[in-house]
Amino acid sequence: MLKIAYSPIYHHPLPPGHRFPMVKYSLIPEQLLYEGTCSEDNFFTPEKLSEKQILRTHTAEYWEKLKTNSLTRQEERKTGFPLTPKLVEREITICQGTIDNAKHALEHGISMNIAGGTHHAYANSGEGFCLLNDICLASHWLLDNNLAKQILVVDLDVHQGNGTAKIMENESRVFTFSMHGEKNYPMHKESSDLDIELPDGTEDSLYLQTLENNLPRLIDEVQPDFIFFQSGVDILATDKLGRLGLSMDGCKQRDKFVLESCKQNNIPVAVNIGGGYSHKLSDIVDAHANTFRLAQEIYF
Repeated sequence: MLKIAYSPIYHHPLPPGHRFPMVKYSLIPEQLLYEGTCSEDNFFTPEKLSEKQILRTHTAEYWEKLKTNSLTRQEERKTGFPLTPKLVEREITICQGTIDNAKHALEHGISMNIAGGTHHAYANSGEGFCLLNDICLASHWLLDNNLAKQILVVDLDVHQGNGTAKIMENESRVFTFSMHGEKNYPMHKESSDLDIELPDGTEDSLYLQTLENNLPRLIDEVQPDFIFFQSGVDILATDKLGRLGLSMDGCKQRDKFVLESCKQNNIPVAVNIGGGYSHKLSDIVDAHANTFRLAQEIYF
């Protein structure tokens, strides 16, 4: 059975007019239930991440600032959020959801998080709507518990996974692969193990060919026994922040190729939905829902 991490706290409200679309986190499960792709049995509610687990990845000084709501104004502006205790609770729930997903993926081949993909968070700071780095937290959990020996991060969000790259730069057991917009945020990019920078306006054919030229090779060379897939839909031409030019079908074909590659190679995969900021909310929801539809079609 496809297991999906979801909690109502995922769509904790932000001040009116805030550009981050929290509402998508409630609409995606509603759509999946309405159309019959999923049932209530597919969803589980994560608990809160433990402080011990947080400190495996993040510095004690930074975590103290988060839990006491004492980021400086500059630090808060970098996150893009007005920091509140509820927002921190949201983040630690999302991160535990990704760890839980890793557990379920080991059992079922795949598991998914309605949120997650907080790849801009560094060990000692947050930025870009990310406070804690869920993929790094879950990677450390797998490694520390001897549940994976070699992890491959496939980050296909339109923005580089800079925090993930920096946290894992000296961890040879985690290979970071980021395929993203060359001229997009963040302006200062870290060095992933493999970065592929795409020009503005990149359309389906170039994007998919680039992915097909690299992912099978990486699987063969890295020999991962676990994959984290960041499936951001901000690669769409309709995205307000993306600057690439993919169609809805192109985005779906991307997900299909990644998930089929994991399935064919018998590599467990945990999927986080990442970013999506199209002008029409229906485009965001439909593009994300495609990832879940494909998971059911390919795996179950």
